Amino acid sequence: MLADKPILVVDDEPHMRRVTELSMKPLGRRVLIASDGLEAISIARREKPCVILLDHLMPIMDGKAALSALKNDPDTRDIPVVIISSRGQLAVGHYDGFENATLFVSKPFSPTMLRQEIQRLIQTALSA
Repeated sequence: MLADKPILVVDDEPHMRRVTELSMKPLGRRVLIASDGLEAISIARREKPCVILLDHLMPIMDGKAALSALKNDPDTRDIPVVIISSRGQLAVGHYDGFENATLFVSKPFSPTMLRQEIQRLIQTALSA
């Protein structure tokens, strides 16, 4: 059931993982953490989170490759993926490989705005 599913935060920077995790805590869901795309895919397959917050630039497997793998996997393709990037062009529409993302958020972001957008995505999925 979607109401019980966690949120997955994926970022290679410990500080950004913590900020994003703390931003999601008021939503009352477990927050899972991954530090690269490969780890994110493994957790997503196992836990089926309600939404994935995915950093763009990471070692081992970047956000673009992870998004592609998630969207090509029948077990994870329907999970909304929010790309979080310090590269502003993603936020203004130059997606280049990120077309399957649900939302783009630029760093630095407002924790309140991010939380509101994630809550909106979850509510939309719950009512579908």
